Amino acid sequence: MSADRISHFPAIRPNVRPTFARALGAGILLGCLALSGCKGGGDAEAKDGEKKVQDAVPVEAVKVVRRPIAASYSGTAPLEARAESQVVAKTSGVALQVMAEVGQEVRAGQVLVRLDSDRAVLQAAQTAAQMRKLEANYNRSLQLSKQQLVSANDIDQLKFDLENIRAANRLANLELSYANVAAPISGVIAERSIKTGNFVQINSPIFRIVDTSRLEATLNVPERELATLKAGLPVQLLVDALPGRPFLGRVDRVAPVIDSGSGTFRVICAFESGGLLQPGMFGRVKIDYDQRADAMVIPRSALLDDENDPAVYTVRNGKAVRAPIKLGYYDGEWVEVRSGLTLGDRVVTAGKVALREGTEVQVIGDPVAKKVAAAKPEDKKQ
Repeated sequence: MSADRISHFPAIRPNVRPTFARALGAGILLGCLALSGCKGGGDAEAKDGEKKVQDAVPVEAVKVVRRPIAASYSGTAPLEARAESQVVAKTSGVALQVMAEVGQEVRAGQVLVRLDSDRAVLQAAQTAAQMRKLEANYNRSLQLSKQQLVSANDIDQLKFDLENIRAANRLANLELSYANVAAPISGVIAERSIKTGNFVQINSPIFRIVDTSRLEATLNVPERELATLKAGLPVQLLVDALPGRPFLGRVDRVAPVIDSGSGTFRVICAFESGGLLQPGMFGRVKIDYDQRADAMVIPRSALLDDENDPAVYTVRNGKAVRAPIKLGYYDGEWVEVRSGLTLGDRVVTAGKVALREGTEVQVIGDPVAKKVAAAKPEDKKQ
């Protein structure tokens, strides 16, 4: 009996050991899977937090501040000389001497050209001789009339002839003066149309003189600005030919009537050239008609595209919030805010296109707020 029992034990024990080993391995495997599952859940939550940070739209934002602002009207216009004149010959003749060149400054009354005056000299001398002859005859007739040797009709005829020849002599002297062509205004020679030796026809232009000491810019302004733009207002001028150099002037005069076709009126602004401004330069004009010393302003780039309903995006708690506002004056890159914002609010100036109400944003330059998922108790035990 004992021998049989001993012989059967080896057959039973090998069967028990594999079953226990398999059970133990399965338990260990389930524990590992559970543990890996717990760790994988924590990593997923951390990745979700990082993804939220990465999904925030990068924007640029500035604070609402206070600064002086001016109400102004801006426009463009070419500069024109206030005084310009075409110098014409009042008589014909050969140009004996041309005494002015392009770019030369001249004074009013200065002789620019001398024309051949021989014919005018002879006519003046002829009429002068006839005038002296008639004066002598008239004086002699007066003495004879006292003796009643000359009739009153003859004396009247001599008187009229004498007045006629005197007028002819003055006309001849005037023609003689036209041989010296003089400048009608002071300014700079802009054009010259003749050379020495040319034959000059009467009334033909030979010079163009431009007075560059004072220039004007004429703006065609909409009629709604008629009540705000007045003579004497300060004007700032920028010209493309001289970038970065503003010129100051004044509103010289305002047209009292409105053009019915265009609905505009003319505003003429005057500027001192200072030797730099020239006629024909293209100018950008700004007329300031009111000022506020302490206005709440934002950059114009913060405004959304809807002009009928002005609004901006503000940054609040890391999100974009659309804020309707009421605007005041525009001044260059700044715009006045009358209501809708408070001092210190941050408005988005770049990146507005990608924003919607409630969009998470990351302001460029601000520290990035990293979101890390909280660890579970199972992870702490590990």
